Amino acid sequence: MLQPGNYSLVLSLQFLLLLFDLFVNSFSELLRDPPVNQLVLFILQDVGILFAAIVLFLMLFNTFVFQAGLVSLLCQRFQVTVILCAVYIALSISLHVWLMNLRWTGANRFVWSDGLLALFVLQRFVAVLYFYYYKRTALSMGDSRFYHDSLWLRKEFARVRG
Repeated sequence: MLQPGNYSLVLSLQFLLLLFDLFVNSFSELLRDPPVNQLVLFILQDVGILFAAIVLFLMLFNTFVFQAGLVSLLCQRFQVTVILCAVYIALSISLHVWLMNLRWTGANRFVWSDGLLALFVLQRFVAVLYFYYYKRTALSMGDSRFYHDSLWLRKEFARVRG
């Protein structure tokens, strides 16, 4: 089970990963002079997003609800966050690949096509939703109801059983 001291450490790690992701989203265009700098930032950002998703799933797997076999309850409660994690990593990788392909071939020319601009705006919009739902889920995982047997869990278990 997740202890209170461990929870604050994991929560700090999650917020640090979100802060780094926000930093790269905000300032990656300013640090593009040699394309290799931006490539390293994008790789670190994608690894950070994957690591944040892994930490989130480990927190979900650590709950009593998951260990009691009510995976569907967790999926139902946190499905928006899980879907946004997948969509956000896909959009981020797509944007990074497209940008790096264009920048690597012609770093000193204007590379913003209509499709790239649409992908950029969509990725940034989904990033805002991702940050909100990820933070909300990370904070709600601190609820003690998820880590021990309780009346609402027994009711859910009885409802699932039929």
